[in-house]
Amino acid sequence: METLKAINARKSVRSYTGALSDNALQTVLAAGQAAPIGMGKYDAMHMTVIRDSSLLAELDKNAADFFGNPSMHPLYQAPCLILISTPVPDPANGNVAYSNAAVMTQNMSLAATDIGIGSCLIWGAVAALNTNPALVAKLNLPEGHTVCCGIAIGETKDTFPERDIPADRIPVSYL
Repeated sequence: METLKAINARKSVRSYTGALSDNALQTVLAAGQAAPIGMGKYDAMHMTVIRDSSLLAELDKNAADFFGNPSMHPLYQAPCLILISTPVPDPANGNVAYSNAAVMTQNMSLAATDIGIGSCLIWGAVAALNTNPALVAKLNLPEGHTVCCGIAIGETKDTFPERDIPADRIPVSYL
């Protein structure tokens, strides 16, 4: 298995060529489908694949405005954005819903890395999106769903060399 190589090579890509093959997209989506979901509630999760350039531009502008910087591009001009949504009945205790979505995007990010496709987990633009009901309505989400996170993907000129990850980068407590 090459899992640890993909983990050590994965990085946030913020520069895309504008292309993405259907085959690469399907590989990435399959990785999302393989994610573990709390209590096996796969039917509560939903992926929205956005490749429409005008909708991507609208989402990008919405996020830039949200951050007060109209010159920024929070979606990095990626040719595809996959949004993960699910019901979040109690946002104060929505950790399972958000964790499920995060695991799905991590799986997709690792699959993208494995096939040489750039990816970037998207959080800020999702926060901006969720403050704009008119824009959320354009996504035709299932009833009661909230967008939890997203992943931008596309071909890139970036490379994915393995990195040495320091074993003490994140503190660990042993009890």
